Amino acid sequence: MPLRYTLPLGLLLVLAAGPLWAAQKVALDYHVQLLPKSDQAEVRITLAEGATVRSLDFDLGAPGSASLSYRVRLSQPRKNGTFDTRITPDWALFRGEQLVPPANLDQQEGVELVSRLEFELPKGWKSVETAWPRIGKNRFRIDDVSRLFDRPTGWMLAGNLGSRRTTLGETEVTVSAPKGQGMHRMDVLTLLTFVWPQVQAVFPRNPAKLLIVGAGSPMWKGSAAGRNSIYLYSGLPLVSESGSSPLLREVVQLFSGINDEPGHDWIGEGLSEYYAIELLRRAGGMSDERYQTLQHRLNAAGKNVTRLRGQQANAAMVARAVTLLQALDREIRLQTHSKRSLDDVSQALMRMDKVNTASFIQLSESVLGGTSEVLDSPLLR
Repeated sequence: MPLRYTLPLGLLLVLAAGPLWAAQKVALDYHVQLLPKSDQAEVRITLAEGATVRSLDFDLGAPGSASLSYRVRLSQPRKNGTFDTRITPDWALFRGEQLVPPANLDQQEGVELVSRLEFELPKGWKSVETAWPRIGKNRFRIDDVSRLFDRPTGWMLAGNLGSRRTTLGETEVTVSAPKGQGMHRMDVLTLLTFVWPQVQAVFPRNPAKLLIVGAGSPMWKGSAAGRNSIYLYSGLPLVSESGSSPLLREVVQLFSGINDEPGHDWIGEGLSEYYAIELLRRAGGMSDERYQTLQHRLNAAGKNVTRLRGQQANAAMVARAVTLLQALDREIRLQTHSKRSLDDVSQALMRMDKVNTASFIQLSESVLGGTSEVLDSPLLR
């Protein structure tokens, strides 16, 4: 059972005096001071009118190791010596979720909290980047319509940075990394510009900002999506020898927003890899010959997988999921005379809060207009 601890607001927040009005907007400010010498960030939360909020119920994690502090540790090492997040004397790469734990908010009716995030940087550090709208030099507006309690989320980067920016569709795209970390910023922007129309055609979402951050060793040699943000290890190829793209896989995860139920992550993982290949192909970045070579590799990688449902995601499972999805796409196109495709299924999945194998099959057969032979498989039982 997770440890839940409700603090009276006066013990948690620094309160500023002010008049209370009905249906008013009340400022909730997060002030973050980065402290590289102690591997920490000091977080101060200030509510402009304390009477409007009765309590914040924070989820502090498992008993025994739970804590609530204004100081949080930023570096998260892995067993192999790499780091998921890290702070150094010159830069910090971390997630906003590390700064403030999840919480249930109990507030007065007719009150809207206006949340803002401000950073105090160490001497010599030049800038900070987040995926939230900038409202000042080191200040950002936190506004998450899916939550009552707005808190900082997504990948964040501060320090002596090199950044490149462009606008794709209605989205401001920023690629940022600490200087000297080997991040190919213009290559990232070029690939995104090339594929963006295909992404929008399948996943018609227009976030105001997309932030892509990265760094080199000893950071984790992988990629991960956050809230309107992506971490990409600077040493990863944008398109691998197999033809897949770690960057596009994370872009698909962000834009699709598919949320798998436990034991059904073959759906989200498979679709992300499927479209990382397919969107590049549709954009003209992959020849038919190269695509066929990739097909042989996927078939070989997933040939020993006998079940997708209930299995933990790994390379072999994802490869088998991709070949299943490719077969489903062909089946839908054949049965509907190319009027429908897997794209229609994916767009329906985007509108669902949770996805499982049963709902995936139901949606697919609704698009297909009948029973799917592809999905009538021991892989999904």
